[in-house]
Amino acid sequence: MKKITLILIALVTAGFIYQGCSKNSTDLKSGGNPQEVSASNEGKKLNVATEESKMEWTASKVTGQHHGTVDIGKGFLYSNKGTITGGEFDIDFTSIKVLDLTDTAMNNKLTNHLKSDDFFSASNFPSGKFVIKSITPLNNGTQNNYTLGGILTIKGISKEISFPASIKTNGDVVTASADFSIDRTLWDIKFRSGKFYENLGDKMINDEFSIKLNITAK
Repeated sequence: MKKITLILIALVTAGFIYQGCSKNSTDLKSGGNPQEVSASNEGKKLNVATEESKMEWTASKVTGQHHGTVDIGKGFLYSNKGTITGGEFDIDFTSIKVLDLTDTAMNNKLTNHLKSDDFFSASNFPSGKFVIKSITPLNNGTQNNYTLGGILTIKGISKEISFPASIKTNGDVVTASADFSIDRTLWDIKFRSGKFYENLGDKMINDEFSIKLNITAK
């Protein structure tokens, strides 16, 4: 009798353990992250202050690098009780500037090339867009740090991206800053890419370029 009782206890215990493991496995397979919050656009709508917002870019090649800016167009962020819940903003590719070339002719040549079909095709696709889809707080002991997930559209091509960002709220003013890199070839910008062209030598341009983003909304 004692032996039967012990067997029953063991079976019941195993059942509880199995149920617990099954639940955890389901959570993992579904990709659920209890911290990630899908954008809801709840709260107050704050307009992006274009004169206080900017995007800086840095592109490198075998023989050096160039850097400049692109203007931020219209957009908005939603703030609910001090927390960002969503938003979007436009990127004005007709405003591309090169800041490191002081020679006017060389500067104009590179600027026009970046606006051409080899790169951002600004005449056909004058604006891009980033739309926030998720906001995930980072548990690294530092406040105001998040991972933003969203859709970045360049040249009419939309891709999902995510990057770390610092977001601060002061009353009805929100400031967001981020520093990250993207692979230009995902948006059909393949000029002198080592992935698509051979024997480029020192003419090769790196696929990834860096973006430093500063957004103010109020």
